Amino acid sequence: MPDYARMIEAAREAVTFASTVCRQVQRSLDDVRAITKDDKSPVTVADYASQAIVAWVLRERLGEFVLVGEEASGFLRQPEHAPHLEATVAAVQEIWGDATGDEVLKAIDLGGGDTKHHAFWTLDPVDGTKGFLRNQQYAIALGYIESGVPTMGVLGCPNLPVDMSAPLDESDPNGCLYYGIRGEGVYEAPCDDEHASPTRITRLDHPPGDPILVCASVEKAHSNVDDTDRILAHIGEANEMVRLDSQAKYAVVARGQADAYLRLPTKKGYVERIWDHAAGAMIANEAGAAVTDIHGKVLDFSHGRGLEKNRGIVCAPPRVAGLVIGAIRDLGIGQE
Repeated sequence: MPDYARMIEAAREAVTFASTVCRQVQRSLDDVRAITKDDKSPVTVADYASQAIVAWVLRERLGEFVLVGEEASGFLRQPEHAPHLEATVAAVQEIWGDATGDEVLKAIDLGGGDTKHHAFWTLDPVDGTKGFLRNQQYAIALGYIESGVPTMGVLGCPNLPVDMSAPLDESDPNGCLYYGIRGEGVYEAPCDDEHASPTRITRLDHPPGDPILVCASVEKAHSNVDDTDRILAHIGEANEMVRLDSQAKYAVVARGQADAYLRLPTKKGYVERIWDHAAGAMIANEAGAAVTDIHGKVLDFSHGRGLEKNRGIVCAPPRVAGLVIGAIRDLGIGQE
């Protein structure tokens, strides 16, 4: 049986360190742009540096492991992108002080694992790229999948305030980190301190009569906003909407700050990626929220790098999830 306690501590350390690196890159946006001559390069550098750090920590703490990451080093190996590699190595060295360019490239490529393994880690090193560039919400999302089911998750949200009354469109100096093991609950801790004492969080069901607060992406192309409006109108209960990027939406539902996260298909045939949902879905589900596709089917992570057997995402406490899925069925949304 896997040593889950040892693994989750390694994962928590990896995501905490990756959050530190991403935060440093975000503080140095103009410097990175000056090095690379590319306005979008800071998030590129953060992506590669984050994946390198996570892979390095997992290797140091766990030895052999399988990681399915979003990134590969090919871009950084091209001579014309030497400035991006230089900036990535400098970012990595915030944590891994003596890292060389070759070591960083090899660490990134540890993320090229095969999903055919019985169990593997999956990583989105910077989820919410435009949120990152706006200095708003993004996440480092590391999940562990066994036989198609996420059994561990760590979600680093470097700009998410622990104070739920604080604005979500501003960066927080400490951020939040969420982690959990299937069947053992979810814990919240500061994102900038791996030794901080965690607090267990539990998602209570939504009481009838209270407004339903829905969180949606800032980027409207990520979900069908018109269908969201139709669903909420069909439910007929008071509702409000808050926008933020990344899997941080799973966290705000898990901790009770929002009542639903809906990701509705925007085009026929689109398949969600496993690293975009494994960690966040596990965190929200373990806190007490239901996480399914738009037809109420449990998310199936056993089909490679995509959620091939699912369409869209519904994350909400049980009562709201039932209302949303019923409305989707009644309105014929997502039928192909």
